[in-house]
Amino acid sequence: MRALSSTPSLNPIRSVAAVRRPCLLLPPRPRRTAVQVLAAKKPPQQMLVIVPPHPLVKHWLAVARNAQTPPGMFRAALAELGRILLYEAVRDDMPTVDLEVYSPMGPAEATVIDPTRPIIVVPVLRAGLVLLEQSASVLPSTKTYHVGYVRNEETLEATSYLNKLPETMSPDDLVIITDPMIATGGTMLKVIEDIVSRGASPEKIKVVCVVCAPPALVKMSEKYPGLKVYSAMIDPEVNEKGYIIPGLGDAGDRSFGTA
Repeated sequence: MRALSSTPSLNPIRSVAAVRRPCLLLPPRPRRTAVQVLAAKKPPQQMLVIVPPHPLVKHWLAVARNAQTPPGMFRAALAELGRILLYEAVRDDMPTVDLEVYSPMGPAEATVIDPTRPIIVVPVLRAGLVLLEQSASVLPSTKTYHVGYVRNEETLEATSYLNKLPETMSPDDLVIITDPMIATGGTMLKVIEDIVSRGASPEKIKVVCVVCAPPALVKMSEKYPGLKVYSAMIDPEVNEKGYIIPGLGDAGDRSFGTA
């Protein structure tokens, strides 16, 4: 009879497994797929141009375009467009604070605009003021700083004649620039550059206009890709005199009856 050995027999397969087991217990090395690598990369910023598809935007733009519209009605049309476009511009970025109010029936949770964080509004004189004439109902807490530029009709270069901007701004400040027409982009680029040089972030700047044109949009997008522009319409071209076609004409003269 074969005696049973008290020494366990060595199984080569089991032995190999026993030797490799510690390695198998180590966590597998993570591998990133191509999709994960692309998702981890921050997408490049692009300037956004928002044209609200609202019937009232189309209505008041038609009134403003009409050469027969008198100055008072033209100004009212721009003010209405300014109110609607401002509403769109602050839809997602207006600072708020939660609190509790008491109705006649009892307490209620509420959200209001944060009065400690006013929105900075920068109208480009003089027509930029018109877009703000009905802004109080949309922007309950603001600080307004005026800037003025005059454009050389031959070179189309803009020169500043008034600058009431504060010495410093915060990257967290929400800044809204208003100007009815952005044609070549010369004036708007100088305004934005002046604001950014004081500490504001391009990603927190909103430009509100009535009509704009591709030459300006291309320049603005190349220099400040984080911008957002809110306009009633993007017109197709700018003529040799720097006017948007079909545009509005001279918005300042038409607003104040000085044409």
